[in-house]
Amino acid sequence: MAATMLALVLPLGARGQISLSTAVELAEKNSPSVRSAAAGVRQAAASLTQTRDAYIPNFTLGTSPGYAYGFPLGQPSLFTATSQSLAFSFSQPDYVRAARQALNSARLSLKDTQQQVALDVALDYVELDHDLEEIAALGQEKDDADQLAQIEQQRVAAGVDPRVSQLQAELTAAQVDEKRIHLQNDADEMRQKLGHLTGLPADGLTTVSNSVPPPPALSANAEDDQLAAQNNAGLAAALANAKSKSYVAFGDSRQDWRPSIIFGAQYSYFEPFANYTQYYNTTHGFQYNNAGIGLQITVPIFDAAKRAQAQISAAAAARAQADADASRDQLSEGTLALRRTILELTAQQRVARLQDEISQEQLKSVESELANGSGSPTAPAATPIQARLAGIQERERYEDMLDANFVLMKAELNLLRATGQITSWILSSVK
Repeated sequence: MAATMLALVLPLGARGQISLSTAVELAEKNSPSVRSAAAGVRQAAASLTQTRDAYIPNFTLGTSPGYAYGFPLGQPSLFTATSQSLAFSFSQPDYVRAARQALNSARLSLKDTQQQVALDVALDYVELDHDLEEIAALGQEKDDADQLAQIEQQRVAAGVDPRVSQLQAELTAAQVDEKRIHLQNDADEMRQKLGHLTGLPADGLTTVSNSVPPPPALSANAEDDQLAAQNNAGLAAALANAKSKSYVAFGDSRQDWRPSIIFGAQYSYFEPFANYTQYYNTTHGFQYNNAGIGLQITVPIFDAAKRAQAQISAAAAARAQADADASRDQLSEGTLALRRTILELTAQQRVARLQDEISQEQLKSVESELANGSGSPTAPAATPIQARLAGIQERERYEDMLDANFVLMKAELNLLRATGQITSWILSSVK
């Protein structure tokens, strides 16, 4: 394990980069919630073992040395060995089934926790990647804005343009600076979150853009929502928990009027110095070595406490089932809302992409006219101001497209989480 961690950290120190899959792997190892869920699995497994082991005879050794004066009041023994186990119970098989379902629920809860950690890492990672890409685009926009401000400053000094033109150019440059500061702050926040999730130092943490796989094709069919309910580990864990509690309730309801059988065996060696020989006839069977084996059959006729416990268990089972049903409804509603949101965001993404392509063509046209002329004697020639404005607009449309892509990606990641596909999507980048 240490070698694996070292292999994962060394590339980070060399390049300051970490891939999405590596970040998720480290986060799942470092996450307190994952460790807690894993401990829950171990606890549930131990509980299942304990429930099944009720049928396995135990074995204990003991001694109670002492001195008896007069008639022996008890059975002071120099050595005692006992063994006992459950031989038969109507309820115990249901308790074993309940423990097995509880273990299944704990495992599903662990899987659900791992998927939530994967989603948290993926969202922070994608946002950091978006911030870095947009900061790079703002660098080009800032160059155009600074050149525009210099041109307007010269034109104002020459008396060609009014002062307001220079102020407008400076405002454009200031707005670019403001946006860049905001993105840099957000990027630092994402680095810190990723650092906390992965256990790595946040300083200098950067992304590997091609490690983020494209989102899979998502349809809007109603059958896909049913598939989501089947693949969602959180819902499956809630259903398994409800089933576990229903087994407990059924077992508790079968306590009255049903016999239980307990096996028992005991061996004792009575103390020779306890005056037994003075009060018992040694010629008719008294001996210091004594052993017994048998079954204890119990038929409960009336037990108010057990009846109350059965009612408590039945209520707990009903509540767990109601909670699972509510979780299923929430998942169905949330999945439908995400699918509809993705349809809208996909349309917005297409608009942003087309606007970006249009601005690119306009920039190419202005730069061509500036270099080669308009090609028409009557058409006005392009100016450096128009070129800088076209460059600024092209960068703004490109940044709008990046924002649209990011918002759509966040919605798609949440849908992948709801449908239980977030982990396989992350691993697809490795494949």
